[in-house]
Amino acid sequence: MSTSPKLVLASSSPRRRDLLARIGVTADRIESPDIDESPLTGELPRAYALRLAEGKARAVHRQAGEIVLAGDTTVALGRRILPPADSEAVQRDLLGLLSGRRHRCISAICAIDTAGTARTRVAETVVAFKRLSPAEIDAYIASGEGLGKAGGYAIQGRAEALIRFLSGSHSGVIGLPLFETRALLRAAGYPLV
Repeated sequence: MSTSPKLVLASSSPRRRDLLARIGVTADRIESPDIDESPLTGELPRAYALRLAEGKARAVHRQAGEIVLAGDTTVALGRRILPPADSEAVQRDLLGLLSGRRHRCISAICAIDTAGTARTRVAETVVAFKRLSPAEIDAYIASGEGLGKAGGYAIQGRAEALIRFLSGSHSGVIGLPLFETRALLRAAGYPLV
């Protein structure tokens, strides 16, 4: 009698855990990967997101009978990879850059199956903020919501009311594209109907 594989989520993000729960999946183990997330010289956003997703999956120890799932969400303005907002000043700069413009959220995921085979998927979503006034930027920063987030905002909160256009995966912008994640887990042998 074969047993179902166990799932390891290589992420400390509570949003990824919550998103997995939406498709009826609970990780058996959660382990935060420790990798250098600095972009390589000349690296394009899609390649960067894929490299980080796979790097995070490989950085976590996989035991027999386990599938490892990892993801990375990168915010890109053209070919430019936008950093996480690690301070209010950086967040103000990021929101100023994104104001009234379209940008891409690239959400890459990687699953390593019980045999050690890595599979990846990418969801690219186009997002456009309305033109933000200085008062709107100040109010959003004061909320504390986007600090530490790629691009300086969290779409699952107050920022959603400032988004005038979105084409692609809403869950991917949050941090885990559910359509692609479900397909990837099924391909890796995780029991999902």
